[in-house]
Amino acid sequence: MVADKPADNANEKNDKLDVLKSTQTVVKKALDKLGYPNEVYELMKEPVRMMTVRIPVRMDNDQIKIFTGYRSQHNDAVGPTKGGVRFHPNVSEKEVKALSIWMSLKAGIVDLPYGGGKGGIVCDPREMSFRELEGVSRGYVRAISQIVGPTKDIPAPDVFTNSQIMAWMMDEYSRIDEFNNPGFITGKPLVLGGSHGRETATAKGVTICIEEAAKKKGINVEGARVVVQGFGNAGSFLAKFMHDKGAKVVGISDAYGGLHDPDGLDIDYLLDRRDSFGTVTNLFNNTITNEELLELDCDILVPAAIENQITEENAHNIKANIVVEAANGPTTLEATRILSERGILLVPDVLASSGGVTVSYFEWVQNNQGYYWTEEEVEEKLHNVIVKGFDNVYRTSETRRVDMRLAAYMVGVRKMAEASRFRGWI
Repeated sequence: MVADKPADNANEKNDKLDVLKSTQTVVKKALDKLGYPNEVYELMKEPVRMMTVRIPVRMDNDQIKIFTGYRSQHNDAVGPTKGGVRFHPNVSEKEVKALSIWMSLKAGIVDLPYGGGKGGIVCDPREMSFRELEGVSRGYVRAISQIVGPTKDIPAPDVFTNSQIMAWMMDEYSRIDEFNNPGFITGKPLVLGGSHGRETATAKGVTICIEEAAKKKGINVEGARVVVQGFGNAGSFLAKFMHDKGAKVVGISDAYGGLHDPDGLDIDYLLDRRDSFGTVTNLFNNTITNEELLELDCDILVPAAIENQITEENAHNIKANIVVEAANGPTTLEATRILSERGILLVPDVLASSGGVTVSYFEWVQNNQGYYWTEEEVEEKLHNVIVKGFDNVYRTSETRRVDMRLAAYMVGVRKMAEASRFRGWI
């Protein structure tokens, strides 16, 4: 019996790090707090639709390679589903399901007429040529074309995908549809119907949440010490925005390690030196680990990399007053509890990173009406939407006496649950 305990402990630890199970746990708590019956949870705990596809691509060596792709549509009671497509070797069905649920919650928090969707292809774009990436992108659209479209499910960029990949996907869908259809996908280049502000939208949204959280904590952003874990699209833009606002970015990191300077890093220099995958620390000798970076003395900590970075093992060592999640699922549920008990204000991912889906919505609206807004108009609209969402979640947290994550889930599921009820699904 004693020999079985380590395996049990390992299983228990794996459950805590399972993004789908942890998401379902908080969704259940949120629905219970709101007084919904169990059948609502049974509907929402899994996507209404999950598609797995196989994509044959002729590689540059003239061999045919078969890629696996996924598309998850969580709930379309409110409207068409919406969510990114990621290209990554670790993409899995379970991850894509969890991410589609998070997209539903984000849309609910910022009051968009969407449900959540998500897609992914198991591949490593860092080892693929431009032509091979185009083949995978077009093949994916052909494989999922029956379940996507501007009134069904609208893809967007995500990890290791960009406006060029969105352009290939839009072109492929337009060929299949025999109609130029820019509203099928968002995150496109401006010349193909993209929106101003889309590339920086996630980081802008996180910046607005940081400013609102700082007000609640009585911290002046100008001069505040900020640590950003991750230097990809969201992390690098965020570091730049915070630097421009007068904050001292004392730490940044990428997949290879971190950089730390208590007097503040030269962000413009680092941005100039980073490669297309957000890597810059390999150019320096005196680096620290990502684990050490998270525990640096700072006012605001922004995990903008991958899942499960703040856990029960290191949550007691976090020195920041505010943690704002720019990545998906960087803090486990147990760590969330510890941070909350320590009085650290945690702004959860489903709120903090909702800027991307908000400006994607703006792009879709502009495509549908054929009229395009200026960058100033987009930024003003984004600011209003994020501040309203933050205030709603913060107020729910205060009045219901729950942490910000549970409050965000409560706000996020309500619209979806009500739409499902009115449709007669539950």
